Amino acid sequence: MKITIPLKTLSTREIQKTFIIAGPCSVESEEQIMQTAAGLADKGIQVLRGGIWKPRTRPGSFEGMGIEALQWLKDAGNEYNLPVAVEVATPEHVEQCMKHGIDIIWIGARTTTNPFSVQILADSLKGVDIPILIKNPISPDIELWLGAFERVYNAGIKTLVAVHRGFTSHRKTAYRNVPNWRVPIELKGRIKGIPLLCDPSHISGKTELLQSVAQEAMDLLFDGIMIEVHNNPKAALSDAKQQITPQAFGELISSLKVKKPFSDDKEFYQHLSDLRKEIDRVDDKLIDLLAQRMHLSRQIGTVKRNLDVSNFQPGRWEEIVKSRTKAGVKKNLSAEFVLRIYQFIHEESIRQQEDMPD
Repeated sequence: MKITIPLKTLSTREIQKTFIIAGPCSVESEEQIMQTAAGLADKGIQVLRGGIWKPRTRPGSFEGMGIEALQWLKDAGNEYNLPVAVEVATPEHVEQCMKHGIDIIWIGARTTTNPFSVQILADSLKGVDIPILIKNPISPDIELWLGAFERVYNAGIKTLVAVHRGFTSHRKTAYRNVPNWRVPIELKGRIKGIPLLCDPSHISGKTELLQSVAQEAMDLLFDGIMIEVHNNPKAALSDAKQQITPQAFGELISSLKVKKPFSDDKEFYQHLSDLRKEIDRVDDKLIDLLAQRMHLSRQIGTVKRNLDVSNFQPGRWEEIVKSRTKAGVKKNLSAEFVLRIYQFIHEESIRQQEDMPD
């Protein structure tokens, strides 16, 4: 997709002007949203968010207050001169948001995952002139994410924003949804000019990780953050473990340090240039070594083929994962990084063996 979306409200990465969306996971009552908005009003946020319809994983849990909460959220926004944002999943949601004057809507991860749902929403958005935020799909499938942007853009929406909220993983990790930062970074490269926000709440799943995830987003030059804030998180009806108080939110925002994308220091650029030349030399060696490894894989493939042996050897793969991960950790590489590298190497080795001519 080749589209350019103007950065209308996201023009700087200075922390006091970083685009910040905050508010509760769910709008639970008039009092709750008004108190939360009051606590956030002087914290530098640009948008007040609130969940109205909650797509819960399992039935029987709190699924939001529905339409009546739209007016509560809008009233809170009006009281503190803040635009408000709501997640939508159906055309009926869009219709109700328009009736209540909602300023920004977002498409959630579960919806982004389903092209049918995205297209139905896109059709309902024709003629609508408000910003649309699109969260990444639950799997790290950048084509699905891109497809959602294409569908909504083709419906006539010109102000689009990407929100990175992490990805579901079959492996147990410290995160609720693993960040997999390379995906949003690639999206930024694929859609020129797209504003990119981070949702540390859904990546973390718990308050202890919020600051580190938000700081990582700032280090990677994200344009802002979208975070869940509740006036009384312990009593929250949904996602209580990942919500923070307005006071804690203010402390978190104040702690963030924004990195510059460049510097005017000539000595810095010279030092950086020297180090990059060293990296280039190391990369040349890596490419040569990978080519040698694939050459050996093809030789092994010939031996397997002659004996009608499967190219996939579970025992050998288990041995590689265990030994290479252990060796990598000893050299200050993360186990997850080493595993991902060898997963790609292993997949390519099998592909090379399968593509060998008979």
